[in-house]
Amino acid sequence: MHSERPKVLHAVGGKPMLGHVLDRAAELQPDGLHVVVNPDAAAVPAAFADASVQWVPQAERLGTGHAVMQAMPAIPDEADVLVLYGDIPLLDATSLQALRAAHESALTLLTMRPASAAGYGRVLRDGKGAVQAIVEERDATPEQRLIQEVNSGILMACAADLRAWLNQLGNHNSQGEYYLTDVVAMARAEGKAIGSVLAADAERLEGANDRIQLAALERRYQRLQAEALMQAGVTLADPQRFDQRGAVQAGRDVTIDVNVVLEGEITLGDGVSIGPGCVLRDCQLAPGTRVHAHSVLEGARSTGACDIGPFARVRPGTVLAAGTRVGNFVETKNTTLGPDSKASHLTYLGDCKVGTAVNIGAGTITCNYDGVNKFQTVIEDGAFIGSDSQLIAPVTVGKNATIGAGSTISKDAPAEQLTLSRSRQSSVAGLKRPRKKES
Repeated sequence: MHSERPKVLHAVGGKPMLGHVLDRAAELQPDGLHVVVNPDAAAVPAAFADASVQWVPQAERLGTGHAVMQAMPAIPDEADVLVLYGDIPLLDATSLQALRAAHESALTLLTMRPASAAGYGRVLRDGKGAVQAIVEERDATPEQRLIQEVNSGILMACAADLRAWLNQLGNHNSQGEYYLTDVVAMARAEGKAIGSVLAADAERLEGANDRIQLAALERRYQRLQAEALMQAGVTLADPQRFDQRGAVQAGRDVTIDVNVVLEGEITLGDGVSIGPGCVLRDCQLAPGTRVHAHSVLEGARSTGACDIGPFARVRPGTVLAAGTRVGNFVETKNTTLGPDSKASHLTYLGDCKVGTAVNIGAGTITCNYDGVNKFQTVIEDGAFIGSDSQLIAPVTVGKNATIGAGSTISKDAPAEQLTLSRSRQSSVAGLKRPRKKES
């Protein structure tokens, strides 16, 4: 990866690869999760500080068999062991459930037939189709390299048997490593039955050893997310220009235009439409809400159909009621807009409570921060805020009050009255502006 970041922390779909694998493992409700990790890679346990995981240090990287050896002391003999890898983020629960269902012998393998077998260990079978061994590509003969069924690396084994086989592993191979795959031949030599399950989709079992492969995994992941949304009734203008980096719940007739990024926890009600180039993070949008082009929403919630954007920035703590409008180049934070209230142009509303049917003119700013503390602005029902006004919090604009354009309001504005603060306009006759000298 040519990176300071451990490989398993590189993200697919906005989540570290290891995070995807831990999620799939947790779906099987195991008695324990053991993760073998380089003790120098402290960032890995730190990234999953809240996970129910036992971290197992592997001081020397001596192969897959050696890695599993490190975890075995904490695993009882009567357990079944499922071995997974931290860089297979597309791993699906269906394959793991099929493997577990088929695990009736001492050892069961998950195999696959990828588009190209290059780089994978080949599965060797006898004339009756029984698994004999797995041979790594670097150790395989030319004839063995023609085999298309390969080892995914994922297996289930009885702990007592696995422990015994691991204790017998040698490193007499081209890499000088302890191969986990050598336990297959050991089981065969003991006359133990070896089961196998062929994965339905080999792409789900692919990993990443460089950034090119990581990018390929990202696109496959996004394709799967897009297909799931479309099957649920969402219209995507172009599934190849869509990115989901979290969990999305969508109602009926949701429409998402190109180059939209959805992050975190997203809920989209029926009929929501999202324009091109938008980014949404941790948002809940009520049915009928429309987000226009190139808007960025984070931690926002709408409680009824409303219009947002284009080019709006809606920040955490914003709640928009039915009929509200947050227009172009408007920014909000910790702000509630009541029904039918509008801020259509070039406005900042921070720490603001806006009532019903309020009109906020272009260029309005709530001055909510004194450098240390933040203060709230309250704008009551029916108020009209003229363009280019500054409301210096804490301040309240009363019901049906009018603020004259260009005003700086530092005291409460009474209801039903016009409040303004302007210098008197004057004109100077006979003024001659300076001119450039002609060359």
